[in-house]
Parts: sequence; structure tokens; C-alpha cells
Amino acid sequence: MRRLMIAALCLAFALAPGLAFAKAGSGLSMGSRGSQTYSAPAPTSSAPYGAAPMQQSITPYGSSGSQPTYGQATRSPFGGFMGGLLTGGLIGMFFGGGLFHHGLFGLLGGLFQLLILFWVIRFVAGMVMGGGARPPMTHAMPGGAAPRPPLHEITIGPADYQAFEQTLYAIQQAWSQHDIATLRLIATPEMVSYFGEQLAEQTSRGVRNIVSDVHLDAGDLSEAWSEEGRDYATVSMRFSMVDVTYDSAGRAVSGVPGQRVASTEFWTFLRVAGGRWVLSAIQQMR
Repeated sequence: MRRLMIAALCLAFALAPGLAFAKAGSGLSMGSRGSQTYSAPAPTSSAPYGAAPMQQSITPYGSSGSQPTYGQATRSPFGGFMGGLLTGGLIGMFFGGGLFHHGLFGLLGGLFQLLILFWVIRFVAGMVMGGGARPPMTHAMPGGAAPRPPLHEITIGPADYQAFEQTLYAIQQAWSQHDIATLRLIATPEMVSYFGEQLAEQTSRGVRNIVSDVHLDAGDLSEAWSEEGRDYATVSMRFSMVDVTYDSAGRAVSGVPGQRVASTEFWTFLRVAGGRWVLSAIQQMR
């Protein structure tokens, strides 16, 4: 009975629909930062350990002479719970078992084992893609490797910071309302495509992630530069919000209504000469 309860709890945790939909971007690192897409943003006081590598980007690796300060980010072929489930099922078949071996108790026990296998595969894949343990980020790779390309730095003023803050609020509101039209006005087409894919997944699963009462608690400039007629600015944002996912019946399936949670992310904005800032990338903290 104890084994059954543990397996059921682990299965419920792994399949909880809200876990994939926390705030705009679903907790992924995605988008483009020009020639610096695969270079680590400088750490800040609100994010001293820097940003995680980019997981999704249309920018070709190594384009514009950029050199990463960590390994190339790609999506693992074993990503997601279903990837672990299928992989575990195939392994079980080779060893004479399988997902449906020995009835219900065998299924739940197998799923529990597969959940452990999934996390092991995810950890190993992360080590392979990220080049193993990473030292604190600097503008040059450790061991005397060549530094990343120099940036043509630009000055960011109060009006720019206000635009960044307002975009944070607008993105979360449009995300919660599934308002693709508004997202197109405040984010790059690349980011809108990622948001649209994530929102479509919510619709398919019959859930909706609602982010409300967003408040920017701290924001720090990581770096700001200009290249090829575009300005870029990467800032670390520590913000709090009420983040709840509801099913089609209005029941909370992830998060607690009225309870605030905190998050820190690196947001990169771009603008053309004389234009306004739009969101071009979100990266999670390391």
C-alpha cells in the first residue's frame, strides 16, 4: 500500500498540467539576443549567478561571430515526461517487462521507476548539453579561452527602464488572456511564436494559466549594446505575482489563488533606430 501511495503521488506530480505553464514563457530560456544569443549575460545584483543557456532560438549557433561562454544549447531528444516514459517503456521491453507488466500494481510501480529514470536522463542530458558543471560566468571563458566579441555599449535611461517594466506587465496580462494580437505588438515574431505554441498547448489540455497582480520588485541592467542598426538591452527582473493554472471547470490545478510567488528572469529587449522596445528573449536564472 505504501508503494502504491508513493507511486500515485509521483505520477500526479509528473502529470500535473499546471507545472508546464508557470507564467509567460513556461519557465524556458528562449529567444534571440543578436550576436550575443549564445553568450552569457553579465550577472547582476538581483541575479548574481547569471542566466541559463538558451534552449530555443532561431539564431544559428555561431552566427555573427558570436562565441558562447557555455556549450551550445539544444533541446534534448528525451525532453518532457513522455520522453522519459517512452524511453523507460522501451528499456522495459528489452528486459522482459513493460509499462503494463503485472497489472495495476506493476503499472504504478513501473511508472514510479520510470519517473526516477526520467530525472536521471534529464540530469545526464543537461550535463552533456551544458558541458557539465559551469563556473561563475564572466565575459571570457575560463582557462584563457578567447573572450566574447566586444559590444558597442549604449546608455539606458529612466524612460527605457519604465518601458521594460511596462512590457513585463503587458506580456503577463496578454499571456493570461491568450491575447496574441497584443503579444505581436510588444514582442518579436519569434517570441510570439513560442508564446502561441505554449498557449495552444494549454487550450489542448483544457487549462489556462492566469498571472495576476504582477509587481516588479527589483531590476538591474546586465548589458546594453548596439549592432547592425538595432539596440539590445538585457535586464534581470525579480518580480512577484499570483500564478495559478485553472482547468475548464475553474478549479485550480497548480498554484494557490491569492498566494504570491516570486521569480527572477533575464529579459532582453530590442529596438530599431527611433523605434520602441519589444521583448526578444527570456532566460531563466542558473
